Amino acid sequence: MCEKAKVDNFIQPMAEGAGNAEEGYRNPIDVERAITEPFTQTLIGDARKVPLEPGAADMVITSPPYWMKRDYGVDGQIGQEATPNEFVQNLIECMESWRAILPRWGSVFVNLGDTYHNGSLVNTPGRLEIAAHDAGWTIRNRIVWIKEAGMPDPAKDRLKSRHEYIIHFTPRRRGYYYDQFAYAEKYGNGTGPSDVWQIGFRRNMSKHLAPYPVELVDRILTLACPEQVCTCCGKPRERVVRRTAKLDPSRPQAKRAMELAKEKGLTPEHIAAIQATGISDAGKAMQVQTGTGRNSASVKSLAAEAKAALGGYFREFTFAKRETVGWTDCGCAGSFRPGIVLDPFMGTGTTLTAARAIGRSAIGVDLSSSH
Repeated sequence: MCEKAKVDNFIQPMAEGAGNAEEGYRNPIDVERAITEPFTQTLIGDARKVPLEPGAADMVITSPPYWMKRDYGVDGQIGQEATPNEFVQNLIECMESWRAILPRWGSVFVNLGDTYHNGSLVNTPGRLEIAAHDAGWTIRNRIVWIKEAGMPDPAKDRLKSRHEYIIHFTPRRRGYYYDQFAYAEKYGNGTGPSDVWQIGFRRNMSKHLAPYPVELVDRILTLACPEQVCTCCGKPRERVVRRTAKLDPSRPQAKRAMELAKEKGLTPEHIAAIQATGISDAGKAMQVQTGTGRNSASVKSLAAEAKAALGGYFREFTFAKRETVGWTDCGCAGSFRPGIVLDPFMGTGTTLTAARAIGRSAIGVDLSSSH
């Protein structure tokens, strides 16, 4: 009953003809297949009033028209407002519409470049951040997208702009879906990836001025779009990650650390103790500690033995590889659907293309059918 109710609620906006479906949801009889397999959906509509029910998408990735950059010749378009503040207020209206659709784990990522007006940058990204903060949004990141090239710029009295921002907004401070481990595995940059992304600019001669690259969307999807969501309770499955004793043998220090551990007969318990105490004896690995929050005497003893055996090489094991060992289980024993991304300014459809490539579902909205 729970699963059936969830499925019916999810497909309701599509079944009532809220938009023009290109793929998926064509056959109302095949509901289970439609909900559990990736789909792509396109709708004609206004980003300020997206015609979807609550829970119809897990996150938003979009690049709205930049202020005063190009007139698309469409009634009701955003980007041709008289002032940058009016432009930002229209974007806030959009975000409030999206907030009503997103579940509690949802995020909004907005790619937005700045505009020169009367010789000065008007700081539309910063204005949007301030307005969103005042509207109750949390700004979790301002990612800098560095482009290897860009549109021609004839200006001789300033440097060429070769960066834009991707701003990560969440309706609340905590509880949003985020898989930094998957991102680090796919794109490197260490266990704590940075907010600077260098990605090539994709030249496009269509009517849409800001075609961001597929890689940019893929990075965001990897970070914040669930791989699987329960069709019964609606919870996304979270990755379960554990630290291993595996090191990278291509690094001479790591290779030597492994050799010493084998020579000295160190046990998995020794390695776990090192990882529990870390470089210092402060320790944060609660699974091998006592309930007091401090390392037990036995853990400290094992760590001391291991450090004596390894010398300075013990540090290598504090940065051992982590691996995915499973996914959380909500206990519903039902089916799972792919995560769904919404792009309310669909444009050339890059978000939908990127989602399809990694098995996520996608819904695109645009004022015009010519995209």
